Amino acid sequence: MPGLQKKLVAICAAIITVVALSSCDTVNDERIPSLPVNINLSPTAMWDAYGVTAFGSSRRFVPQLHEPSGFAWLDRSAAGYGGVLLVCGINPFTSEAAVPVAFDLSCPVERQPDVRVRMQPTETFPEAVCPECGSVYDVIERGGVATAGPALSDRYGLRRYEVIPANTGGYLIIN
Repeated sequence: MPGLQKKLVAICAAIITVVALSSCDTVNDERIPSLPVNINLSPTAMWDAYGVTAFGSSRRFVPQLHEPSGFAWLDRSAAGYGGVLLVCGINPFTSEAAVPVAFDLSCPVERQPDVRVRMQPTETFPEAVCPECGSVYDVIERGGVATAGPALSDRYGLRRYEVIPANTGGYLIIN
């Protein structure tokens, strides 16, 4: 059954990608300032402790709030403008399912480093919601695009970061 679920998710992702790419509208995902991002979740043991592996799971990386608990922030570590939201979802560019995807936590409507989206459960997969403006972002299946609120009407999306495999296992989150 898990193999069938992965295939269905991949098919849905492909359909969503085709529809999104054929649309005339564009999403502005660059409203948040581009600040350095460097979170090392390598080797594999570090990924196992702080990564995301279940489809729809998430984790926040916010050095000012010491999140996640127990994570060793190094001098070279950086978490963007408002922190990093790491989720296990669909890569919006390749439609590959159950992969780590990362976003800045700051809401592009509010544009403040301390106004961070929060994950909220839904009937299907969790969504990222801004506590100030109420904008809702699909970070699991649609690459951080807005699905409700002012961000939808203004066509704002969450700033995306790269999640790349590390040579020693695990992943690096960078920009």
